[in-house]
Amino acid sequence: MRNKRNQSKGRSDRGQSKSKPRTRTEISEVQDNALVRLNKFIANAGVCSRRDADKLIEAGEIKVNGKVVTELGTKVSKTDKVSYKGRSLKPEKLVYVLLNKPKDFITTTDDPENRRTVMELVKNATEERLYPVGRLDRNTTGLLLFTNDGELAEKLAHPSNEIKKIYRVEIDRPIDEADFNTIESGFTLEDGEVKVDKVAVVDQKGFVIGLEIHIGRNRIVRRVFEHLGYEVLKLDRVMYAGLDKLNLPRGKWRFLTDREVTRLKR
Repeated sequence: MRNKRNQSKGRSDRGQSKSKPRTRTEISEVQDNALVRLNKFIANAGVCSRRDADKLIEAGEIKVNGKVVTELGTKVSKTDKVSYKGRSLKPEKLVYVLLNKPKDFITTTDDPENRRTVMELVKNATEERLYPVGRLDRNTTGLLLFTNDGELAEKLAHPSNEIKKIYRVEIDRPIDEADFNTIESGFTLEDGEVKVDKVAVVDQKGFVIGLEIHIGRNRIVRRVFEHLGYEVLKLDRVMYAGLDKLNLPRGKWRFLTDREVTRLKR
């Protein structure tokens, strides 16, 4: 019986082809030939979001291997030559950087007046091109996200997604009860209604207010208090889209963890 089993096993082995493990070069070639949608390729190259990439494709702005492509859903590989306005596009490694912004830096990628920008603070983070998601004005401190993931940046910036932000606001005099109730219940500014999610007095004297808000309008937190006659002495964003400043000193940055990136994309 032992001999029969061994013979049977031998015949079975001979009938199966033995595959050799792939070399690193072969694995790389498979990855290069993997097809991805053209709009994703463009977004990963840091040009724009997938939605805007579709518009570029439909407008005939994108070439693949020298030919204009206008069909949505077209797939390309990493070895294809994709170009936009004569510039060759290469998929970048997606990078996500969180900065604890100090005062006196403006949120822009370039400033014609040569003022200090937030890009100086993250210039050594990566070789990939980074862009700030949203804005913090020059005198506002706190959390600011940078990425080259155009699709995620668009998602976080879009008002319909109601991204939560929490601010610590220091004002020039104690807030009175009527003004506190006005902020809590909501009111109208010149550009529309203002509704906050939560408001709380942080210190015993009433000079420091915590404000949770998802509105993304320009300078909205400062305008809320200025409308009620208060001067904002300090404004600090302490939480953004579930990210906080724990162990992140002022002026320093860190990469997001994989778990944080996954949570943001959800």
